[in-house]
Amino acid sequence: MSADDAAPFPARADQAEALARIAAALERMTPPPAPVPDFAGADAFIWHVGPDRLEPVAQVARVDLSLLQGIERARDTLLANTLQFARGFGANNALLWGARGMGKSSLVKAVHAEVLARGASCKLVEIQREDLPSVGRLLGHLRRAADQRFVLFCDDLSFSHDDQHYKSLKAVLDGGIEGRPANVILYATSNRRHLMPRDMIENERSTAISPSEAVEEKVSLSDRFGLWLGFHPCTQDEYLAMIEGYCAAAGLEVAPERLRAEAIEWQATRGARSGRVAWQFFCDLAGRLGRAV
Repeated sequence: MSADDAAPFPARADQAEALARIAAALERMTPPPAPVPDFAGADAFIWHVGPDRLEPVAQVARVDLSLLQGIERARDTLLANTLQFARGFGANNALLWGARGMGKSSLVKAVHAEVLARGASCKLVEIQREDLPSVGRLLGHLRRAADQRFVLFCDDLSFSHDDQHYKSLKAVLDGGIEGRPANVILYATSNRRHLMPRDMIENERSTAISPSEAVEEKVSLSDRFGLWLGFHPCTQDEYLAMIEGYCAAAGLEVAPERLRAEAIEWQATRGARSGRVAWQFFCDLAGRLGRAV
């Protein structure tokens, strides 16, 4: 074989190597769909993108439902709705809105635990607000697991000016032509009842050619939730009851007069009174008494 005849072989090998590198790069850019996870392996999951995957949560950070004070009506309503859903009956999407630190997200997680404790079955799936554009792909995964029930949970949901993520949320609430999967329900928490700041709503009214139509598209988003559960600032008695409940559950023995005085001083230095402030005081108290929480 002459040198001229042997020349093409290395060239073909180089081309094959280059094609292999291109194929590998394309795989990284557009990976194949992640397999549906083993939903029997965990009770809660977190949705991640890039690549899409449902990551199981071994232990959910939550408090017992009995420790959530001052929100009894919201507690009973959300628990009843979730039990109905977990048992295959009719139920509504829920928007938990209102004061900061009053237990909105804690209630969702505590209700989920209570439903499991009562023998009903449903999975908690958390999605971040910034990942809402991928919710259609997530619903596809959940739709295929028709033998499971899923509470899709989005914490601290709100939208700012020119934020188009709210359109993705409509896929969960309305479902379009295909409809929301029958085995999925959405629970969202927000500090705002209409999910967007009031000045944004007023700006839409003042600048749009048809003010009512411009506002309606955004404001009506919250109307698509069948349940509105309001959370309001707690009273001092409710604040103290929260702390007493935490102490009783942890077995902390503190003189009532001392507990009351220190708790009131703590909330005065914070300039706020809420369930979150009550928990922060309890953590500080437990630490000073040499107890883990």
